[in-house]
Amino acid sequence: MENKIKKVPGNTVTRDVKNIAAPTGNIYESVVILYKRANQIALAEKKELNKKLEDFRNERDTMEEVFENKEQIEISKYYERQPKPDLVAITEFENNELFYRKAQDGKGE
Repeated sequence: MENKIKKVPGNTVTRDVKNIAAPTGNIYESVVILYKRANQIALAEKKELNKKLEDFRNERDTMEEVFENKEQIEISKYYERQPKPDLVAITEFENNELFYRKAQDGKGE
C-alpha cells in the first residue's frame, strides 16, 4: 500500500482542532472526511491481508488441526506494525492529499 512510504506517526499526536477544521471551515465536516478516509484505508488493508492469508487456508483444516505457520505470523505482525488508518487519514488531510467535495444540497441554487 501507499502508506508504507509516507511519514505517519506511530502514536497518537495532539493536534489543534482549529487546524483540522480550517480546510472545510467546520470541524464536523472535517471529522466525517477523516472517518470516511480511515474506513477506506482500513478496508483496503483488510482486503490485502485476507488475500495474503488466503494462501495458508486449507479446506481440510478444522479447529483441532490448525497449526502455526511462521510466514503467516510474520505477515500478521507486519500489518500490526503499520500505522493505524486514522493516523494515515489525518496525515493525508494535513498534507492536502485528500480530495473531497460537498454533496449538493438539492435546493436548486
